[in-house]
Amino acid sequence: MTYENIKLTFRNLSNDTNNSTILIFQQNVAESFGELAVAWRVIRNCGRLDSHEFKFPLQFKVAAKDSWGNTTPLLTAYDGQAFDMTLDNSGDVLALSRDGSTSPAEVEIRNKLKQGAISACIYKDGRLLATKTNMAPGQKAVFQFQPRIYIGVASQIEEGQVINSAIISQANTEINLFGITSADIVMTGGGPGPNSQPLEFNLDNINQ
Repeated sequence: MTYENIKLTFRNLSNDTNNSTILIFQQNVAESFGELAVAWRVIRNCGRLDSHEFKFPLQFKVAAKDSWGNTTPLLTAYDGQAFDMTLDNSGDVLALSRDGSTSPAEVEIRNKLKQGAISACIYKDGRLLATKTNMAPGQKAVFQFQPRIYIGVASQIEEGQVINSAIISQANTEINLFGITSADIVMTGGGPGPNSQPLEFNLDNINQ
């Protein structure tokens, strides 16, 4: 499979006058609990009729943080691969394992240190996409992402920040990007007064 970038353009065609902050994130479908959704992209100050271009790589990279505050380099990950955090002569290192992940559709990060918890981190386009923290020795994180994003309006959120369940329940519009090479994500609705409509997000100008 060829890993490429999907070109996306957020367009504000709404009547919103609140200068809303737009949140975009993904969900790890490999584990149904214990996963922390992360604010992958946050779009600010995008006024009416403004647009914001960004890319959505189908590829992601992995890294790990140890209990000493060290972060490993980013390593490109493919479905079916596993990565082990071990202690070698230089210190804690993350490396591709000869043993693949349990599922060919998933990527695993395993804590094989004798002591010390680690955090497993997934990055997309250089930004933190997902994380699993406080992994004790012998534990592993399992990641799988489908080509879909979730988008909505959120306040007081920063890129790379863990999202709480209340925000996830609000910013829950699912955008399926399967088979798409470029598209516009158009925000409509909003407006002042009692006739205000809910903000909606839809794909337009789709190229496959």
